Amino acid sequence: MNRLLISGLAAVTLVVSGGGAATASDGAPPRTTHGPCQYTQTPDEPPARRVPLPPDPRRTPSRGVVDMAVPTSQGPLPLHLDQAKAPCTVQSFLHLARHGFYDRTVCHRLTAYPTLKVLQCGDPTGTGEGGPGYKYKDELPVDLPPAPTDPTGARRLYGRGLLAMANAGPDTNGAQFFVVYGDSALRPNYTVFGTVGPDGLATLDKVAAGGIQPTAEEPAPVDGTPVLRTELFCVRPSGRH
Repeated sequence: MNRLLISGLAAVTLVVSGGGAATASDGAPPRTTHGPCQYTQTPDEPPARRVPLPPDPRRTPSRGVVDMAVPTSQGPLPLHLDQAKAPCTVQSFLHLARHGFYDRTVCHRLTAYPTLKVLQCGDPTGTGEGGPGYKYKDELPVDLPPAPTDPTGARRLYGRGLLAMANAGPDTNGAQFFVVYGDSALRPNYTVFGTVGPDGLATLDKVAAGGIQPTAEEPAPVDGTPVLRTELFCVRPSGRH
């Protein structure tokens, strides 16, 4: 699930697993909502926490910013969700937050590559394998500048402070997301749906400075479990503008 697989210039693949909101009966096709977002059950990947499919109105809200208050064990991590950039993604994130999907979850992955600096969160299992039981389409960014570290021009700059979805390939968004604490070079395959507030950047810097837990195989890892346990206590909307 949502694992960032790195090679070369931080070519990231976020592998997501997680399943249908209400498990489809044996042999029945997965249920899909009928609105423009087409949230689709993933029966082969059961939900880490049981939630229904999100609402999918024909007119998905696509204006304004929704502020999220996200207190964590390492400090505040306020998020600003941009409905104009990624309306289906914001709609799903709000749905999961309102159902308590993210409450008491731990950010399970920290990367510290020269060209990839992110903290990954959103899996109630804390393993990188848990999802909401559904998937939905990409809303890929079209306005990111070229990454200055990539002479091929294939990767884009996911700048410090961006909020984006992890995925397992095209149109496999679920619940896991990542926040960028340092400019990162990625192919533009990850939906950007908001930003982190200034207080949140300070929290991210603290977590990043704490480093990554060493293992027997990797005594000085650049990708793995953060030393500083970062638990999201409660994720709820706090305002709109």
